Amino acid sequence: MRYLLKGLLWCILQAKEGVDDSARKEFQAGKLSPELQEIESKILRNQVTKELNYPIGLVYGGATKIKQYVFESDKLAAIRGASGILDRINLVDLPAFFGCEQSDLYPHCQEAKGYCQNLRSTWLERHFPGLAAVLIPELIIYSTGGNILAFCPYQHIDQLADAIEKRYTYETLTANSCAVGAVYKLYEIFLGLDNCDNINWQHPLIQANFPPGQEISKGFNQLTTQLAIRFNQRRAGNVLDNRPSRAYPPHFDTHPYIQRDTTEKRSAVIITQASLPAVSCLSEASARQFVTGQLLKRDDSYTQWYQQSELADWQPGITDDTTKPQKSILKSWVTKFTEFLSRHPEIEEKYYAGVDKSGVEEARSVQEIGNASNKYIAFIYADGNNMGGYIQNIQTPDQYQKFSRDVLQATEQSTYYALAQHLHPHRITGLTDREQRDRNNTTIHPFEIITIGGDDVLVITPANKALEIALTLCEQFEKELLKSSEYISQQRYDFAQIHRSRLREAISQQQCQLSISAGVLIIPQTTTIYYAQDLAQELLKSAKQKAKKLKERGYLGGTIDFFVMKSVTSIASSISEFRRNALEFSTPKRKLYGAPYTLIEIRALLQTIEALQQSKFPKSQLYQIRSLLEQSKQAAMLNYRYFRSRLSNAAAKNILVTDFEEVWCQPKDSQNKGNLAPWMTLAEENSERMTYETIWREIVNLYSIINGVDEGA
Repeated sequence: MRYLLKGLLWCILQAKEGVDDSARKEFQAGKLSPELQEIESKILRNQVTKELNYPIGLVYGGATKIKQYVFESDKLAAIRGASGILDRINLVDLPAFFGCEQSDLYPHCQEAKGYCQNLRSTWLERHFPGLAAVLIPELIIYSTGGNILAFCPYQHIDQLADAIEKRYTYETLTANSCAVGAVYKLYEIFLGLDNCDNINWQHPLIQANFPPGQEISKGFNQLTTQLAIRFNQRRAGNVLDNRPSRAYPPHFDTHPYIQRDTTEKRSAVIITQASLPAVSCLSEASARQFVTGQLLKRDDSYTQWYQQSELADWQPGITDDTTKPQKSILKSWVTKFTEFLSRHPEIEEKYYAGVDKSGVEEARSVQEIGNASNKYIAFIYADGNNMGGYIQNIQTPDQYQKFSRDVLQATEQSTYYALAQHLHPHRITGLTDREQRDRNNTTIHPFEIITIGGDDVLVITPANKALEIALTLCEQFEKELLKSSEYISQQRYDFAQIHRSRLREAISQQQCQLSISAGVLIIPQTTTIYYAQDLAQELLKSAKQKAKKLKERGYLGGTIDFFVMKSVTSIASSISEFRRNALEFSTPKRKLYGAPYTLIEIRALLQTIEALQQSKFPKSQLYQIRSLLEQSKQAAMLNYRYFRSRLSNAAAKNILVTDFEEVWCQPKDSQNKGNLAPWMTLAEENSERMTYETIWREIVNLYSIINGVDEGA
């Protein structure tokens, strides 16, 4: 608490008239006036009363419509660059406003001290004179996940909000951002808002936002909730507190006869073939994305085209040490991944498995990632569950700060761990395109982390390991948080009512209050990236909806929805519509898919597929059984039993019984000793009807992908 308390006392000091540089220096040296000492003492002794009515500013802001900006291009270099620019603004530029290169809590700023000092003394002072002088590191509550929340001297909240918005526009030119501020009393920081004592919890608007019997606890969470509402209002275009609507909106004129950039949205200002053979026409915004992407993948060839252009007065954040090669001040995600490996020698040894780690490079295209899985890649899009409910119980700013750091650390560590557990460096072979064949025999890290922010993860991996990576990521996230007892939940649930499968090993029912759900889209490497991430987001929403329903029955864990798309034309509009029209039947109601799954069900599904592969189950019969599922429930059951009885491979026949039928197809009635293979039964909500599901189609689709062989089925 002492760290943020210094920020609050600083706000009180700045609220007084006649504060000069000498008073600021004395405060920074730890010399407090008697008045500030008394305030500090009361807060530390939990003796906060309404007498402490000093005005405190609170500012919340960040980027909006992030994926619209990051995925406006299909080129991996541009996507990496767009994500890198946003990360630099979030992790370096905005904290630099507060002088965070002086704080051990901000290692990115410490590694770029010259850059931070220069940004504050030139850009910030030029556009917002005097703002840097009233900001200190202890004002920041958090600056992660694409957002910043910070205290601020109340006279400067609009100025700081405008500076946040302008920085995003100045650096990206096209990304959207929003920032808002409000003034609160010091006691409201600890006791909650004054005007919330007499809330009518029966009001329809209140009941629509809070479940029955749940009242928002009084504390700091009320302030952040109010700011989030103001943020959404401003984002929607409303004018708040006489500030201009969206202070610095991007605007670019174009003309029908002017050549457009690769996104066909803006006028091209650079036409180049040097070092960018696949890209020739770039607007200024696109050029910034590409040059940053090349820097982050440690490719300094950008000097051959960008430095010689008329745009070179903008630099993508490079070191100001002329004795060292130019490099990004922000580390790439692969660099952070390798640093994670170096801190865990046993994981590093397993990951490299004899490969010389000094010769492993970053992937430069999705084709290189797909090369590790027979030209198939996977989008894994993960996001946290139960976060909002947990935040509503946070009472103080320091708890809020700890929560944000715990979640970010758990998300990063679980992502690195999952990638290291299931992937290995891959040597590229068989590339035939003129632009890529010189990359043959290059050893790469076969993945691309697009972003890790807060509880949000987006990563591209080889398709054959995607489900295992997603499962480990979700499981490890909970394990990381459970290292701290405050996240342990005492809630229990009925295993048989939640999970449709039975695992061979015993499963602990200790639950974490927070979890992650994921959407996994498996696609050919030629699929348009923007289209793919849109479908992956749909899968994530489906997984989170299931997690929300299961939470009502006591299950707090993660869920995963996945879809295997062998061709782009297989989905006309959305996955949900495809499933509804092509994979669901009535009389009786049948679903030819089981997704979304709980984490335990995903583990059981992978075990079933592994068992079938080890038994060398005849692939032709896998596909024959799948083709009969659409006929009727009885026909599928009869044909399944017919094929099973005719199997000459005794091991395969036994695998079907022990790893498929007994795990997935047991009847709900414990007295019934038969099974409904290949079906599972699922009682419909508020109905006596049964829905019959089968995972056989998904088993067949994954069978060839996981095995690394595309059978074209």
